[in-house]
Amino acid sequence: MQLPNTFEELVEGAQEMNLYKKLVAQLNKDFLYANIDLDFDEEILPTSLKLLLHECVYRLIQEKFSEYLNLLYIIDVPEDKVRQLDGTDMLKLSEQVTFLILTREWQKVWLRNNYKTKK
Repeated sequence: MQLPNTFEELVEGAQEMNLYKKLVAQLNKDFLYANIDLDFDEEILPTSLKLLLHECVYRLIQEKFSEYLNLLYIIDVPEDKVRQLDGTDMLKLSEQVTFLILTREWQKVWLRNNYKTKK
């Protein structure tokens, strides 16, 4: 699996494979597990998804850091990738973490779709 380098590539790949709604559902599922009150409508536009997710991540980093760490753990965002980010600019950091979250969720959806047992 070739991981996307940009948000646009991620969304384009998800839409080409008709997996965008499953990506949104996976985000909703993991946010529910993390006990974070954020529920996306499955018809949300990609730009709105990115904006709302970015706002949520920014707020979590600023105000509820332990919940932010819990979310990253539940989603299984690679710790080494988060450590590589520059934390001096919180807005930029939250944008980069948002992309890491979306990328990891995309991996889950893609793998589940491509390796599901055929009946």
